[in-house]
Amino acid sequence: MTTSNRGFLETLWDFFCSLKLAISLLILLAATSIIGTIIPQGTPPPEYLQTISAGKYKFYQALGFFDMYHSWWFILLLYLFTVNIVACSIKRLPRVWKAISEPTLVMDDKFEKTLSLTHDFRMDGDAAALRDKMVAFLKGAFAEPVVTERDGEFHLFAQKSPYSRLGVYVVHLSIIVIFIGALIGSFFGYKAYVEIAEGTSTSVVHNRADMKPIDLGFTVRCDKFTVSFYDTGAPKEFKSLLTVIDGGKVVFDKRPVIVNDPLTYKGITFYQASYRPAEDAGLYHFTVRERKGGAPVKISIQQGERKLLSDGSTMQVLESSQEVSKFIPQFQGPAARIEVTPKGGGAPQVFIVFQNYPEFDAQRGGDLIFSYDGSEEKMFTGLQVAKDPGVWVVWAGCFLMVAGCCMAFFMSHRRVWIRVRKGEVTLGGSANKNQPGFQLAFDALVDKLKQQ
Repeated sequence: MTTSNRGFLETLWDFFCSLKLAISLLILLAATSIIGTIIPQGTPPPEYLQTISAGKYKFYQALGFFDMYHSWWFILLLYLFTVNIVACSIKRLPRVWKAISEPTLVMDDKFEKTLSLTHDFRMDGDAAALRDKMVAFLKGAFAEPVVTERDGEFHLFAQKSPYSRLGVYVVHLSIIVIFIGALIGSFFGYKAYVEIAEGTSTSVVHNRADMKPIDLGFTVRCDKFTVSFYDTGAPKEFKSLLTVIDGGKVVFDKRPVIVNDPLTYKGITFYQASYRPAEDAGLYHFTVRERKGGAPVKISIQQGERKLLSDGSTMQVLESSQEVSKFIPQFQGPAARIEVTPKGGGAPQVFIVFQNYPEFDAQRGGDLIFSYDGSEEKMFTGLQVAKDPGVWVVWAGCFLMVAGCCMAFFMSHRRVWIRVRKGEVTLGGSANKNQPGFQLAFDALVDKLKQQ
């Protein structure tokens, strides 16, 4: 029974130490991450149902595709990969650490045969004098040596960058730290959304996954929202001026927030995401004049409101746009679609008035000519809200990964031995990686030693 248990445990241990397992898990993580890229994560159900059927929605939901990075199977893959990394490190680290902490100090004949780079020199002088000469040589040309005396011979050992051998394990550690940071962010953070109308404020946002309210602990006010357009009518830039009030004190006053320039306070970040006009807010300005002459009349009207005109007819604003070229390519700039109902309740007339073309309406028949002077339309700013308490842990892991990669790929553990006998000096060397580069360095040492 003991032998059987031991065999099972050894098999399990070898399984988790397997390089094949590491490669398989990496492929699975990369493949499943594609799902999280293609399918929007944490979107409210109605938005999914606009693009997929109810049956497909239930199927995807059961598989956790809508919150994939929190699904049990994705987290299980991360746990398995973490265990695999730890097991591989535990299995291989002691041997590497022994090479660093307990280097071979004596280059005897047997050890010399294991070195790929060696060179023998004939030098005059006794062993002690040659020892002192070689110590000075190594100190100046390579590194401070350790001197060992054995059987009347002197053995000098020097090394560079021994801890570069740990680079791969620093990378392993960085991956684990990044996973820990991601899990902290997943379990203790959130991704939310909020819409704030100009001139209003809120202290509550809503989780995108289940729309549950989340109290921020402070107040965010949208003082102003502006949007500019390209000539094609596509949005060029939309910007919110946000004020953050905490405990009755203004922390940020009208701080601009645009795409790729978010606002962060108390670990909560606000990203500019979208915008839309407020349905029941805004003031539109028109100039109305009679076709037969007379002084023009300035009119201010809210959307949906009916306004009595000088000829007894009434008007109302049906809709407006800050850039009409999106709908009518021949025109640019703001425009409003209005409805004018004749006196006595005749058939209403619906037409568009352009701000940049004040004389355009004169071509239309009717007793009145309308000019659109612009609007004080209120907008809703849409903000993505994210809290990620694990972000600094992730950044620490990224820093470790960069350091580990530099150690692993740009540094090598270089070792040099010198054996001193009477009238004879033997130089040997090895490196754990970049053998061609080390051979050039070794040949340079040989040339320098020949000049001694």
